[in-house]
Amino acid sequence: MSCLSHLLVSPSVFCNGRFLLILSQRSPLLRAFSSAPQITRSLQESYRLLQLPDRGDSSPAQVKEAYLRLAKLYHPDCGAPTADAGLFAQVEEAYRAVLVYQSKTREVGAKAVEDEEARGTAVAHRQYLNYEGVGSGTPFQRERQYRQIRVDRATEKVLDYRQREHERAAAAEGALVERDMRQRSRKIKITQAVERLVEDLIQESMARGDFRNLSGAGKPLNKFEHNPYADPMTHNLNRILIDNGYQPPWVVTQRDIREAVAHIRGKLVEGRTRLGEPMTPKEQSQWEELCGSMEEELAKLNKLVDNYNLIVPMLNMQMVHFRMSREAERAVKAARQHRLDRQRERERERERRKEEKKRANVVSRPRNSPQGFTSWMKKLLRL
Repeated sequence: MSCLSHLLVSPSVFCNGRFLLILSQRSPLLRAFSSAPQITRSLQESYRLLQLPDRGDSSPAQVKEAYLRLAKLYHPDCGAPTADAGLFAQVEEAYRAVLVYQSKTREVGAKAVEDEEARGTAVAHRQYLNYEGVGSGTPFQRERQYRQIRVDRATEKVLDYRQREHERAAAAEGALVERDMRQRSRKIKITQAVERLVEDLIQESMARGDFRNLSGAGKPLNKFEHNPYADPMTHNLNRILIDNGYQPPWVVTQRDIREAVAHIRGKLVEGRTRLGEPMTPKEQSQWEELCGSMEEELAKLNKLVDNYNLIVPMLNMQMVHFRMSREAERAVKAARQHRLDRQRERERERERRKEEKKRANVVSRPRNSPQGFTSWMKKLLRL
C-alpha cells in the first residue's frame, strides 16, 4: 500500500496518478492486495522455519512441499540422525500459521471479486452468456429471476400434460360408455325378442289345447311346500329347473369331486389291502409306487377343488386341498379295519359252520339209535 501511495504522489508519475487511482479502485486484484492481512514478525519467522521467502507470495503447493521435506528430516519416527521432536513441533506450528494466513488471503480476494461483480463491473455482454439472457440487475437477482422462470415453465408443462391426460381419459371413458350402451341395448333387444317368441309359442300351445290335460289343472299351486320363507316366484322357478334336470355348476362340480375322491381312496385301500402287515421291502416299494401314481390324480382333484371354491355360493361350503400323506394314512387305517372285518367275518362263518354241524349231529342221533340197538341185539343173539 505504501508503494502504491508513493507512485500516486511521485512528481514523475503525477500525470498518470488519475489512471492508477481509477485502476486501483476498479481492479479486484489490487483491492484484494491492499486489503490482505499484513505479514507479522511471527509469520515471517514461520516462513523462515519452512525455508521459504518471507514475502508471502509462496503458493500452497510450495508450502506443503517445504513442510513435507522438513518433516522427513525432523520427524521423531523417521529414523534419520536429524530427528528432533522439538524442531518438528516448531515446523508443524509454522506450517499451520502459514496455511491460516493463505486461507484468509484467499477469502479476502474472493470477497473483493464478488463485491466488484455485484457492483456491475463485469463486461457488459457477459450477462447475456448466462441465464439465457433473462432478467436484469445483479447476477444474484438475475439468477433468482431465471429460477422463477424455470419454475413457471415446469408448472405450465405439468398443467399441459395433466390436461392432455384428462382429455385422453375422457375420450377413452366416452368410448367405453358408448360401447356399453350399445351392448346393453343389444341385450335388451335380444331379451325382448326372446320374450315375444316365448309368448307367441305359449299362445299357440294354448290355442291348440296343449295345456288342457295337464295334471293338477284347476288346483291351487303348492307355493310353500318346502320353504315357507322363500319367494314364491323363486321357489317355482327352482322347482321348474329341478323338474327339468337342471343343476347349478357348483353342484355338478361337487359331485365330480366326491366321485374323484371315492375313486382315489378306493384304489389306495385296495392296493394297501393286497399288501401284507407289516410290509416287506418289496411291498413297501410297491406301495410308494402306487402313492406316486396317485399324486397326479390328486393334483387334478385339487384344481377341481379350486374351481369349486370360486363358484360355490356360500363360504362355509368351500373345501380344502387333499394331501397325499393324509390319504395314505387314511388308506392304511381303512385296510387294517378291512382286515379285521374279514377276520371277524371268517370267525363268524367258522362258528356258524360249527353250530350247523352240531345241529346236524343232534338231529341224526335219534334216527340212528334204533338201528344201532337192533344190530347190537343181533350180534348178541348170534353169540
